[in-house]
Amino acid sequence: MKKYFLICFLLFAGFGAFAQKFAYVDTEYILKHLPEYKSSLNQLNVLSHQWQQQVDNNFTEIDKMYKTYQADQVLLTEDMRKRRENEIIEKEKQAKEFQRKIFGPEGELFQNRTKLLNPIQAKVAKAVSEVAKVKLLDFIFDKSSEATMMIYASSTYDVSNDVITRLGYKPGSILQ
Repeated sequence: MKKYFLICFLLFAGFGAFAQKFAYVDTEYILKHLPEYKSSLNQLNVLSHQWQQQVDNNFTEIDKMYKTYQADQVLLTEDMRKRRENEIIEKEKQAKEFQRKIFGPEGELFQNRTKLLNPIQAKVAKAVSEVAKVKLLDFIFDKSSEATMMIYASSTYDVSNDVITRLGYKPGSILQ
């Protein structure tokens, strides 16, 4: 009987020894503590606003051209009408191409976003990895990610402040 209890005890103790340790971080919370992230977002917002102004100006100019054409249409010869229509169509194509070049999936805004934010994200990923090694964690989930949803999470497993500290910043003082 003692052997039976000993085997059961060792079995359950063995399961506990192989238990995996989990933790989570909130990357939105972490990124709010990084001044370089806020600076990068500001740069992207300025660029985006400037480019959007250019796009708006292009389409305003096209609208003016079209209204002028409509007003002058009865006075124009067939050749002049065709030429003005072609000018408007060409200008619209150029405006749409510019818009796609800047705001498209492979556009300049996306490239600038990648160039500015990827080093920051890599820095955070490295700090998360280091915290996981120090705390002997098997998995760390991102609480702010839409792909990973958590119904309940105990705050004792939140290592976001440890990551912020590892990055050399003070947790609790969110930048505005």
